[in-house]
Amino acid sequence: MIEAANLSKRFGAVEAVKDVSLVARDGEITGILGANGAGKSTCLRMLYGVLTPDNGTARVDGMDIRGETSKARARLGVLPHATGLYGNLTARENIHYFGSLHGISEERLISRTAELARVLDLDGFMDRRAKGFSQGQRIKTALARALVHDPGNIVLDEPTNGLDVMAIRSLRELLRALRAEGRCVLFSSHVMQEVAALCDRVVIIGHGRVLADATLESLRERSGKNSLEEAFLQVLGGTEGVS
Repeated sequence: MIEAANLSKRFGAVEAVKDVSLVARDGEITGILGANGAGKSTCLRMLYGVLTPDNGTARVDGMDIRGETSKARARLGVLPHATGLYGNLTARENIHYFGSLHGISEERLISRTAELARVLDLDGFMDRRAKGFSQGQRIKTALARALVHDPGNIVLDEPTNGLDVMAIRSLRELLRALRAEGRCVLFSSHVMQEVAALCDRVVIIGHGRVLADATLESLRERSGKNSLEEAFLQVLGGTEGVS
């Protein structure tokens, strides 16, 4: 489980995140939905420990990401908005490097990498250098890297950005499988179709604040709108959030 309590972050005169609280539960897919610049990525970066909040706390399975950083990060698999692959390393080497940082044995690392290559369809480029990858290949490799240590909590920042239709379908199937295994999946998006297709619960962020935190059904019912897009636009235009 991933929890945020009253997170705030300012960059100079810009208050990017303002008192954000949310819970992403085990066995669920939680989506953070918002327009570009709404504060989604800043919020996620605080949750996985890259940014230090000005106020508030973030916890992973009850562990404070600041006070128990190493233990909390060991329970997280993270796909950042910028994949951060090492261009001169192959896909296999990128995955193995991060696996070794998590203390995975060589035998387990080989079997786990083979498993991820099969699930994510990496075999065609596993031994090519990452600097020549397409966006889809980069995302798949970065996702394998995030999952190599078999984390219970997965955080993805705009995971479908740049993917083709078949890659998006594969990613959806993988996220549903992770949910079925009882894992906590939290991802950000500005694509309504992705959130509607995958999420059990959605947190709508606008101008750095939580405007709604509800199941898709509850969001539609309380807004009186049939589609998530219409409900989203009503929340953004309204003065009160939905809970």
